[in-house]
Amino acid sequence: MDDISSKDLGERISKCFTLSSLHLFLRNNNIGDKGAMCFGEGISNCVTLTSLHLDLGFNSISNIGVMYLEKWISKCVSLDSLRLDFTKNNISEGGVKYLGEGILKCVTLTSLHLNLSSNIINENGAM
Repeated sequence: MDDISSKDLGERISKCFTLSSLHLFLRNNNIGDKGAMCFGEGISNCVTLTSLHLDLGFNSISNIGVMYLEKWISKCVSLDSLRLDFTKNNISEGGVKYLGEGILKCVTLTSLHLNLSSNIINENGAM
């Protein structure tokens, strides 16, 4: 899967208005920032979503892709469970900042799992 396929999938997800749970396992593909943005945009239309699990590990997502993805996810006002896996992408401390800001907007979250292993986050990103 690449950014073009991600756009198609994002558009299809955006039409699923009554979804309450979405689990996408897209590990080890060629998804970049544009693909992450397309998923996020599609997910933002799922206003009844309460559980979201995105496994985007081993792709090519950078801070920009994380910024767009979190911008759209934060619009899912009903989320109570969020699981994001960005293992081995190109995320640095700036991306972690975007994640934190987006997650803070999800005021109904009761469960959060975030995997950022094997990225380029230093101690400033962990603060």
